[in-house]
Amino acid sequence: MSFKTNNKVVQWVEDRLPLISMGHHTLYEYPMPKNLNYLWNFGSLAGFALVTMIVTGIILAMQYTPHVDLAFNSVERIMRDVNNGWLIRYIHMNMASFFFIAVYIHIMRGLYYGSYKAPRELLWQLGVVIFLLMMATAFMGYVLPWGQMSFWGATVITNLFSAIPIVGENIVTWLWGGFSVDNPTLNRFFALHYLLPFIIVAVVVLHIVALHTVTSNNPLGIDMKGPQDSLTFQPYYTIKDLFGLGVFLMAFSAFLFWAPNYMGHPDNYIPANPLSTPAHIVPEWYFLPFYAILRAVPDKLGGVIAMFGAIAVLFVLPWLDRSKIRSCKFRPVARIFFWIFLLNGLFLGYLGGKPAEGWYVVASQIATVYYFFHFLILLPVILPMIERPRELPSSIHEAVLKS
Repeated sequence: MSFKTNNKVVQWVEDRLPLISMGHHTLYEYPMPKNLNYLWNFGSLAGFALVTMIVTGIILAMQYTPHVDLAFNSVERIMRDVNNGWLIRYIHMNMASFFFIAVYIHIMRGLYYGSYKAPRELLWQLGVVIFLLMMATAFMGYVLPWGQMSFWGATVITNLFSAIPIVGENIVTWLWGGFSVDNPTLNRFFALHYLLPFIIVAVVVLHIVALHTVTSNNPLGIDMKGPQDSLTFQPYYTIKDLFGLGVFLMAFSAFLFWAPNYMGHPDNYIPANPLSTPAHIVPEWYFLPFYAILRAVPDKLGGVIAMFGAIAVLFVLPWLDRSKIRSCKFRPVARIFFWIFLLNGLFLGYLGGKPAEGWYVVASQIATVYYFFHFLILLPVILPMIERPRELPSSIHEAVLKS
């Protein structure tokens, strides 16, 4: 990493703190596989969404009042009286959904192309940590407007910890800051919602360092063997990322200006009322698959274990999938089961938004069983016995020329 300039001041700083050369290597000359498709855009799109959320969140925090008597009205004041407050809040609110959309596609791309396999295990696990931190941040942010769904969502989700033997009740009391969801709960959720995005940024930096250490995966799932297999990040992938960002912003703007509340819940425009329970309590859409898994198990503790286990299994995925071939492009049987798994995840999301009654419960149980079957039985046991992968190309360059 060397950077030379005729500007003596810049060079003086560079010789003592090589930030420019680091940026030059990361954003300009970093070698990328030459066959990356547009699914690789979603990592940078998630980064853009994170920065947008932080900037708009800081602005909103200047006008928000974290008190149970004032929170709902302070949000309404932002929407009605603060100059462009409605726009800032709608950007923040809808970008949260688009952040999760980008991350879910990013995860599914990693699953399809085997981006969790050696030597990228730690890179994958850092991504799962980011996902967990996102979920915690989003849950606490959902509580802040102090509407009906905010209050009852906080009550239901925090109550889950009471299922933990011996210490569960103490954990719930600590989360609440008392014996019910009240002002101390709102205050600490506001503080944590403000803090966690900066922790996410720190983990994202580690994620990028790990990525640059082991280099990017690619659709073929084979390693770069020389300069003929790679392209520099600038200009080839900066242009590709900017094009993807343009499409992303067009889709985002459609929701922002024409359907800003489409992905929210109407009950959250009703002030929180501890004496009036909504007929059907649901979290935000991006939690629905895990909410369905939680409700699929009749036992409260079992449901909590299953819900957290659904994410914990992703940590050990690099060791559960025993195939030496990364990409599903060369694993025809694994490709079929990947699409079944994706449809199963979408089905769980649908079931999570439905009442926990009738056939919805049975369907949730079947979908939950398949979710864990995919990771714990299919990948480590069944696929190695029945799968015959196709032959890999000798290099990325050769495959690109053939196509």
